[in-house]
Amino acid sequence: MKHNAAFVVGATGGLGRAAALALAQDWSGIALSYRSSADKAEAVRAELPETCEGLPVHCDLANAASVSSAIEQANAHFGGIGTMVFASGVAIEQPFVSKITEDEWREVIETELIGLTRVVSATLPIFRQQGGGNFVIVVSVANYTFPPGDALSSVPKAGMEALGRAIAKEEGKFGIRANMVAPGIIDAGLGTHFLETLYSPEIWEAQKKTIALRRFGTGEEIAEAIAFLASQRSRYITGQTIIVDGGFSL
Repeated sequence: MKHNAAFVVGATGGLGRAAALALAQDWSGIALSYRSSADKAEAVRAELPETCEGLPVHCDLANAASVSSAIEQANAHFGGIGTMVFASGVAIEQPFVSKITEDEWREVIETELIGLTRVVSATLPIFRQQGGGNFVIVVSVANYTFPPGDALSSVPKAGMEALGRAIAKEEGKFGIRANMVAPGIIDAGLGTHFLETLYSPEIWEAQKKTIALRRFGTGEEIAEAIAFLASQRSRYITGQTIIVDGGFSL
């Protein structure tokens, strides 16, 4: 049985939207998850080509029942889920470790890392029953070259990356793959907010000179890597992280 539907967790964010539009080239249906912005999910659906059906679904990563309900709804509607893309994250600032409170740690870990475990728990039985499927998890280049102030984002994503490798190793025998995409400095979503508010334009221009390609990435460039890993073009790739950073980590 061929499963032509994708599920995008965080479809209303900058990277999630870009991922949905890229996935629409390969998939005939996409579940577009949102927590509070139903109107944004509808807007993403309106952007999809006629060849791809969009299905907005409410999904609160902090609530296991909400996660299970969203995934069950998409599975019932499309008759299967071929790929699960996790592109959701908490809107955070970039405090140094010494300034991060326990509540801030808990919020990000609960939403991102624990949220991913909830998605995995609800998706694995579907993948096993249908004889395969794949996960694509958006993590961070900070786990390869750490920029000061990024711990609140990168620490949970290190756990997410480890979970992806665990899925790949343990579930491969069921035809299930898991891979990660690690963006560098991206002018999309929260990245755009940082570029506009965090430092002066002069500092960002200096930062570009540390990148081999001398520019920041776009949401579409991250989305192309996501779409590749979600597709059959990558059918013999699992447990890997593709770093999409223009050479920032070199």
